[in-house]
Amino acid sequence: MNNITGNRNKKRNIKMILEYDGSGYAGWQRLGAVAKKRPIQSVVEECLSSCLGQNIKVIGSGRTDAGVHALGQAANFHCETDFSFSELLQELNKRLPEDIRVLRLNEADMDFHSRYSAKGKTYEYRIAQGEVQPVFTRKYTLHVPEPLDLTAMKKASEYLLGTHDFKAFSTDRKDGKSTVRTIDGIQIVKINPLHNKPYEEIRIAITGDGFLYNMVRIIIGTLIETGKGIRRPEDMVKVLESKDRQQAGITVSSQGLCLLNVRY
Repeated sequence: MNNITGNRNKKRNIKMILEYDGSGYAGWQRLGAVAKKRPIQSVVEECLSSCLGQNIKVIGSGRTDAGVHALGQAANFHCETDFSFSELLQELNKRLPEDIRVLRLNEADMDFHSRYSAKGKTYEYRIAQGEVQPVFTRKYTLHVPEPLDLTAMKKASEYLLGTHDFKAFSTDRKDGKSTVRTIDGIQIVKINPLHNKPYEEIRIAITGDGFLYNMVRIIIGTLIETGKGIRRPEDMVKVLESKDRQQAGITVSSQGLCLLNVRY
């Protein structure tokens, strides 16, 4: 395949929107291999470098952990090549593996930074609730065989809205940085499957200005425990005030989590 070279005198900052199935990868960020799996960032950089004939470094809006998926990951890269967006998009998606796709490319201001310019993100967690684990969504949902009380989960989620110190909902960080974040909304909905399947799908979407390491997965674990009756909805207040990771729920597995979009 030929490189898309063009005019090398034009400096550009290009914004990308990607989607990927994270099942086979060590997450987004280039931090080293996990069980011999590659980071998505490295795969995208290699394809871009090959297409453009220069060394390209991609900046993501944030890292997604091993096994986490994305429908709207945002990223940007700098280059000195004049090219057609449609030509590059087509060539990139030819070279990328089938579980990674670039959806859109567009010109950005030179000071745009996909991480630092972000105003907020929405993550969604999917739960397959029922005695039987579904086959075709097994890589994208957490199977919970017990019944879940959605009314209790919704009530518990209301205590998390607004600006709080979410230290209890994060893997303990020792860098001294702030653990205060703002959650703008939490939606919990039930999706009834077709063809009278013996399970239901519960989707929990969380929108906020930013998220701590494992914050969404710990919030989901705590909500699930509330839905099972292990916790009361009002216990969320005590967990927040404790700032103690041990007071919150389990960290649920990564395969049910998906980055829906990044807001700028």
